[in-house]
Amino acid sequence: MKNKLMTCLASIREKTDFQPEVALILGSGLGDYADGIRIETTVEYSDIEGFPVSTVKGHKGRFVFGYVGEVPVVIMQGRVHYYEGYPMSDVVLPTRLMGLLGAKKLILTNAAGGINENFHPGDFMMLTDHIATGVPSPLIGPNMEDLGPRFPDMSEVYSKRIQNVIRSSAEACGVDLKEGVYVQLTGPAYETPAEVRMCRIWGGDAVGMSTACEAMAARHMGMEIGGISCITNLAAGMSNQKLDHKEVQETADRVSKDFKKLVTKIIETV
Repeated sequence: MKNKLMTCLASIREKTDFQPEVALILGSGLGDYADGIRIETTVEYSDIEGFPVSTVKGHKGRFVFGYVGEVPVVIMQGRVHYYEGYPMSDVVLPTRLMGLLGAKKLILTNAAGGINENFHPGDFMMLTDHIATGVPSPLIGPNMEDLGPRFPDMSEVYSKRIQNVIRSSAEACGVDLKEGVYVQLTGPAYETPAEVRMCRIWGGDAVGMSTACEAMAARHMGMEIGGISCITNLAAGMSNQKLDHKEVQETADRVSKDFKKLVTKIIETV
């Protein structure tokens, strides 16, 4: 795994010596955010030796290096999901890579199903914590000591400081911000009503198929993390509506303007 990571790092460094401060992973509905920043250079995933390539529609598949305001950023335009059939070490490889490229802070975004009965499609939820029991840990296997310790502390995965930045940014942007716990399950099927009830019993407020594993890998490396979910639908059993990816995409697209404004404010402040 370490050899693969170092091969990818060397492959990117052949193409750019850009030093990002903040890393951003774009979820559904935010995919074109990177097109609107001051771009210095882009690197296609397919041009990185050994790099896993996203197969999901709406996920472009490249790193974008540039500036949000005056902040140097690296943006992952299209993430890799566990349900695509990749080992978990490949799923978090891009996150680790962005950390090795120099990013000290990571902003994670995703589209998620609302479990909390007070949430509505189109709401934004700041992640205060997560439950990743439903997916294999990205830290299983030999520990890469130069990345982080064997048994990393996860008592504050989502930085309290960045949570405060997200709250103040949402207020400044006039965005109504919810807060809660995100549950990652494997997908690709949407959850059953019984699984949704289980997630609620666990203490979850939103459920999705990404993010928590990336946060764990980043925290292991000592990165400071913030996370935001766009609640694109109510989870199974909470309404009479059938779940489909089209609905998720439509909701994400509808609120993407506010989402972009919020993400920009967070990056400039963080």
